Parts: sequence; structure tokens; C-alpha cells
Amino acid sequence: MRTIQLGTSTLQVPVVAVGCMRINRLSKPEAEKFIRTALEEGANFFDHADIYGGGACEAIFADAIGMNAEIRSSMILQSKVGIRKGMFDFSKEHILSSVDGILKRLRTDYLDVLLLHRPDALVEPEEVAEAFDQLHSSGKVRWFGVSNQKPMQIELLKRYVRQPIVANQLQLSITNATMISNGINVNMENDSAIDRDGSVLDYCRLHDITIQPWSPFQYGFFEGVFLDNPKFPELNKKIDEIAANHGVSNTTIAIAWLLRHPAKMQPVTGTMNIDRLRDCCKASEVHLSREEWYEIYRAAGNILP
Repeated sequence: MRTIQLGTSTLQVPVVAVGCMRINRLSKPEAEKFIRTALEEGANFFDHADIYGGGACEAIFADAIGMNAEIRSSMILQSKVGIRKGMFDFSKEHILSSVDGILKRLRTDYLDVLLLHRPDALVEPEEVAEAFDQLHSSGKVRWFGVSNQKPMQIELLKRYVRQPIVANQLQLSITNATMISNGINVNMENDSAIDRDGSVLDYCRLHDITIQPWSPFQYGFFEGVFLDNPKFPELNKKIDEIAANHGVSNTTIAIAWLLRHPAKMQPVTGTMNIDRLRDCCKASEVHLSREEWYEIYRAAGNILP
């Protein structure tokens, strides 16, 4: 598996991260096989969140693999905090208590990366800074990032937080590519020119923050996958054509499309199917041409000015 540097951290991470949001759908033997397959493929970066399965996903993950010091040393663990029922919460108290719960469920003394999940409208960045300092100095968290945040929200945090922000997890796929299309349609009078995120793609590149695309196969907001979906005939025809030329699956091409972008992104998979996971990992070995990348972009209905 090809690797990249995660932001300005010292971590070399696989270009494909393994999302564990749905691991509670697997039996213990299935979960163990899934995790071990990921490790065999070189996909040793596992993404969690304290809300996945109400915390159960983290516990299932650790139990399935029989977490111990040796196994822990073979993987990179990331989790997210800040979402509560009916609200978002970036208070110092909530961040610290959430991390303690995560560590207990994952049976580990530390997280490699902690992300703040959905932005909290009532965030007090001074409290976040205090929480990060305490987590970092105690060794409970080594690196920090955010999720679903735009540039000015990150800038506000950076005014107070001493640790670098190394990652920003954002929704991005071939069919959900507004952060790309608004940069292409600058000064155009069409919907694609609307800047919905404060030019977050360019901002992250300028500040060496790794973008982690979540739901790389989804269209809309969890409305379904676009692959093999009759709603996207032209897109699937083009992806299948390019997949055949490269001798890989359409799943591989969908991930390779994200990896082709020079921002050096790290897509987060969500599948619990071992074959699809392997197909995602194969994207590390596929390099799309500029022509292929734009053909897929346009086949998804994205326009060029």
C-alpha cells in the first residue's frame, strides 16, 4: 500500500483509510477476518468515532482483534468526538470524557489521531485548546484534526490550539465534488460556481492539512451509492470502461479518482465487504491519466465552463 504523510505529522499513513462505522453489523469472526484482511493489504489506518454504534463499534473492533500491545503497534487508530444526541459539544469536559471512553473501548492507552466531528456552534476554542494540551501532555492523543470544518473555523481553532491540525475529514466523491467544481467554475454564473465551503480544498493544500474524503461512493447525503446505480448511466458506463482498461473493478476506479487529485487525499472506506475492501486498496496502484480523470468528472454531470 502506498503511503503519504498525514498533514504535518510524523505519521506515514496508507492512502486508503478503513472506516469502521458499520463494523457492528459483523459477527465477531467476520469482524476479525475483516480487520486482519485490512492489515494484510497494508490498510492499517482505522477510522472510528465515539458515536458509531453508540460506542459499540470501537468495543467490537478491539474485541474482534483481541487488542494487545503487539497488535496495537501494527495499526494507526483515529477516532472522532463532539456529536451528542440533539447537539454538538466541543466543551473541554466532553472532549476529555469522550476520549477516556474511546480509549477504554479500544483497549489502548493512546489514539494516534483525534478529530473534532461536526462543528459546534457554541465552541469556545480556549476550552478546546485546554483539552488538546491535556490530552497531548498525558500521551492520550498524539495528533489532532477536524471533520467537516471550513477554513475560518479551523483558523479560529488555530488561534488558540498549539498542536497542528493535520487532517480534515470532508464529504467528497465523484458525485459530491462541490469543493472541486467551484474551483473550476470561478466567476461563472452557474450552481457549480457557488462556494459552499470557503475554498476548503485550496486552504487544506496551502496549510498541509490532509483531506480525508468520507462516503467516497455516496451521492447526496447518504442517499445511496452511485456505482451500478441506474440513476447514473453515463457515469457508470465511463467508470466501467476505464476499469476494464486498467483491469480492475469500478470500486477501484472510484477511489483512484480521488487519489489522482494532487491534494494527496486519504479516502475513508465504509464497506464491510472484504472483496470491496481489497478493491479499494488496489486503487493505491492505479494512476488515472488527466483525460480519464476529467472524463469521469464530466460523466457525473459536472460541467466545464
